[in-house]
Amino acid sequence: MADRSAFFYGTLMAPQVLYRVIYGSTNPTPSQKSCLILEPAILPQYTRRRVRDCDYPAIVPSSEPGACVRGTYVRGLTSDDQWRLDLFEGSQYERIRLRLNLLDAQGNEGEEMEAETYVWAEDIRGLETGEWDFEEFRREKMGRWVGNDKEYEEVDDAVEKKDPTGGRVLNGEIGEKLAVKGKSEEEVLGSAV
Repeated sequence: MADRSAFFYGTLMAPQVLYRVIYGSTNPTPSQKSCLILEPAILPQYTRRRVRDCDYPAIVPSSEPGACVRGTYVRGLTSDDQWRLDLFEGSQYERIRLRLNLLDAQGNEGEEMEAETYVWAEDIRGLETGEWDFEEFRREKMGRWVGNDKEYEEVDDAVEKKDPTGGRVLNGEIGEKLAVKGKSEEEVLGSAV
């Protein structure tokens, strides 16, 4: 059931990265895209910092006046999507439920919502003091995230092992065989039986 929501503040703010994690493709089908609702949001009492020597950020609680993190609120996630996201985020983060505010088109705070997000779970010394910049990520680093399957290897391997269709899905073994030009119908059908 697609009743889960999450707040993303880093690489997953880029739809291509989010789609790659949950759908296995940076360009999912229109019906897959329509399952998700993405809205700008702001998370109070947290700061976003760069993870040392990495392209991605982390958030940590902050008591600084006005501390907040701008990000993306996503509705329509399934439990399988959440499972993939947990694998992608790994042990550096803890998934927790927080309250945030949606932002309107002018950037004003609106409706308060609850969502799960990933908070830094390791030693704070693993973070740099500087703020992580999404626009810099998009401009200078996103290419290696949407064109590099190595970043998603753990998720892909786990999904492949969990595949209840026996490889019959688009990204499964049989689906891949169907995509290979020059395969005879008999060879493909013979492997499906």
